[in-house]
Amino acid sequence: MHYKIHYSCLSHIGNVRRMNQDNFICDGRYMDMGDRPIVFPLCGTKASKDKSVFGIFDGLGGEECGEIASHIASKTASTIKIGKDAIADLSEFCHKANADICDYAILHEVSAMGTTAAMLAFTEKEVVLCNIGDSKIFRLCDGMLEQISKDHLAISAFGLKPPLSQNLGIPPNELLIDPYLARGPYHDGDVYLICSDGLTDMVSVEEITEVLVSKPIEEAVTQLLDKALANGGKDNTTIILCKMERQFGWFFHWLRHTKRREV
Repeated sequence: MHYKIHYSCLSHIGNVRRMNQDNFICDGRYMDMGDRPIVFPLCGTKASKDKSVFGIFDGLGGEECGEIASHIASKTASTIKIGKDAIADLSEFCHKANADICDYAILHEVSAMGTTAAMLAFTEKEVVLCNIGDSKIFRLCDGMLEQISKDHLAISAFGLKPPLSQNLGIPPNELLIDPYLARGPYHDGDVYLICSDGLTDMVSVEEITEVLVSKPIEEAVTQLLDKALANGGKDNTTIILCKMERQFGWFFHWLRHTKRREV
């Protein structure tokens, strides 16, 4: 059984930040430093047999060079080749990106730099999830929105946003990173949302669900950003939506066409 993945992606600096420290990987594209600005939203369609990767990287604003860390991660992600074991491929990516960020920090004498990662790989038969940090992945199924990623957060004082317990950019002598990895089957009509906390800190799950169930993804991605900005837009906001569409084989189309002619 084959599926089409319809996608829509955008990234915005927000109302407060002076720099966009988010980045992404979307159908092989990412925000490269020095490139002409990307015209958003990025929209398109991929076949599940093409083994596509989509993801978001939120550079840590409290650290130095967060935008460089997220850029390194997105550039490294653009080289991912999904083979027979997507879990292993995404795990390998995390360790390579982590090493690349650490190497940059050492070379440029940066005390600390890091980024989150939230990624989906669409293979021929299943979707594979990988995340580290607190950028989130949700699945909308039958009108219900569920977070399917796992937040890596440390304990914090009451009322304060918890710091990350893991991210890309941690030297191996300090902590061996352990990204969350999972896999699941395709379902026709499911919508996957990958986003930085610029969305989830500004817009409730209920509001996000309302938009996703009522709008096509090309409109929904823009409407979600508009809501985040209207509610304050205190952080960079990056959103990727992917909708699954089941593709029927030639025999089904022939049978349907034949029945139509017989009527």
